Amino acid sequence: MSNDYENGENIKSCIILCGGKSSRMGQDKGSMIIQDKPMIKHILSTLNHQITEAIIVLNDKERIDRYCGFINPDDYSFDLSFVEDKIKDKGPMPGIMTGLGEIKSDYALVLPCDSPYVSKNYINTIFNEIDTDYQAIVPYHDDEDRLKTSEPLHSIYSRNIIPEIESLIEGDVLHIKGLIEKIDAKFVLIDNKKIEKKEFRNLNRPTDI
Repeated sequence: MSNDYENGENIKSCIILCGGKSSRMGQDKGSMIIQDKPMIKHILSTLNHQITEAIIVLNDKERIDRYCGFINPDDYSFDLSFVEDKIKDKGPMPGIMTGLGEIKSDYALVLPCDSPYVSKNYINTIFNEIDTDYQAIVPYHDDEDRLKTSEPLHSIYSRNIIPEIESLIEGDVLHIKGLIEKIDAKFVLIDNKKIEKKEFRNLNRPTDI
């Protein structure tokens, strides 16, 4: 077991997915004001001093320009970049693929822009679970069915799964749990001790706020 990256053992990368249509919310979720600041800035604040780089994946140049208008990379301890989703309107899997193609490390934590309750403790815990024998580190709720109760949008992925993602997208298999089935995944229990369930609460609809 090893927690070292092949290309720089101290690099910690995070991919934040902001390419969704937010149809249930009725507006762009990442830029929504929650407790006096855009939702994505809650996540960025949590990541501060915890990671080395963050890649924010957005669905078009117009949204990139908008996010650049209210996010100042100089406010954070990590390198921050904005990239355009290579494949549009196909769900989060292309966003993961796009982000993995940009990272400097061999692994990245993936987070959605609508999960403002992720804590620094979770960031540290999940990174400490990295094992180079596996291609993904996936938290889950119930031992009876790890895959079904997993949280694939709060997981760590190796960049070496990019060809697998490309193959699934070509076959129009877009469900991330379909990806986890095909790669070597290490499952980590959400036990309300080391990892708390509240970390995974996201805001999909106005009634969730």
